[in-house]
Parts: sequence; C-alpha cells; structure tokens
Amino acid sequence: MNPVANLPIAFLMGQSPMELFVHGGPIMWPILIVSFLAVTVVVERSIFLIRERSTREEEVVEKILDHVENREIEAAVALGKKSPDYVARILTYALTHKEHSLNNAFMRAANKELNRFQQGMATLDTCITASPLLGLLGTVTGMMATFGALGEGDIGASAGKITGGVGEALIATAAGLVIAIIGLLPYNILTARIETAKHDISDASHALEVIIKKSEANV
Repeated sequence: MNPVANLPIAFLMGQSPMELFVHGGPIMWPILIVSFLAVTVVVERSIFLIRERSTREEEVVEKILDHVENREIEAAVALGKKSPDYVARILTYALTHKEHSLNNAFMRAANKELNRFQQGMATLDTCITASPLLGLLGTVTGMMATFGALGEGDIGASAGKITGGVGEALIATAAGLVIAIIGLLPYNILTARIETAKHDISDASHALEVIIKKSEANV
C-alpha cells in the first residue's frame, strides 16, 4: 500500500498542521477563511473594549448628574464635552438637545454608542455557526470520495482513496468543531462586556430621569 496515500488517516498519530490542512480537502480553505475572520473580530473587539474600559470616568458621570441636579446644565455639558467616557458623551448629547426631547436625544446617543460596541459581533456569531457546518460539509464530501472508491470494485487498489476520504471527513469535522468551540469563549466574554455597557447606559438613563423629575417637582 502506498504510504503517502495513508497520510490522511495518520493525523491521529500526529501530523503537522500543514499536513492536516492539505489532507482535509478543499473545504479546509473556507474553514481557514472563517477562522481568520473570527480571530480578526476577536482581536479588534478586544482592543476596542479594553480601550473603552480604560476611558471610563465614572466620577465625571456623577459630577455631570450633580450639575444637572443643581440645575447647572451648561456646566454639566461643558464637563461632558471634555470626557472620553461613552456614558458622559450620551449625557452631554441628551442635555444639549433637552429642549426638544430629552428622552429621544438620550436614546439616539445611546443607540449610536451601542452600535459601536456591537460592530463585528454578528460576523463572529456567523463564523461560530458556519464553521461546524463547513466541517459537516467536509464530512459529506470525504465520505462521498470514500464510497466512490468503494464503487470501483478493487478495494485493495483503492485503499489509498478510501483512507484518504475517511481522513478528509475526520479532519474537516474536527477543524470546524475546534473553531466553533474556541470562538465560543471569546464571543461570550465580549457579549458580557457589551451587556455591562448597556447596564451602565441604562443606569445613567434612570439616574438622569429621576434627577429631572425631582428638579421639576421642586420648581
């Protein structure tokens, strides 16, 4: 039996990544593209969230709310314009347009900020979903090659093709599952960070609403 033809099944005994890629069949190319997209999104989103977290100025947000409570709107806006904090930006925009509609202005600014946080997450979700499906497609194509070799009649002469098809199916399936499993952890972590940002924005919204109503009641 040709030893080269048996390489695909030998991945269980330890093949190099390049050998696994080659013997995984054509489906490994889209799997590679999906994995590259997933890694790119995870790295970019991680950097973004770390940067946004480092620019949080919760004390500035509290001072803005204190100014609003003391009816010092101009001071609150001036303070917010100097802050890189995303919650402070939302409050500043809302207070700047409060004469028209405070709630609508707050929601518009909040949605704009949340869109920044959610960029790329749909792509990562798609990669996690698509990778095992691509692996399954590789399984199907690999088994089709195997059954095609079996149909040639001479099993001994077709042994290399049979093991090659089985190896292709196993490698593609494993690659798709590995990408999905590895991508799931950062996806959940990034989602949790986005939920934290939503909570911070929601908390600021409620605080501003309470302060405004208290201020109106004291008039």
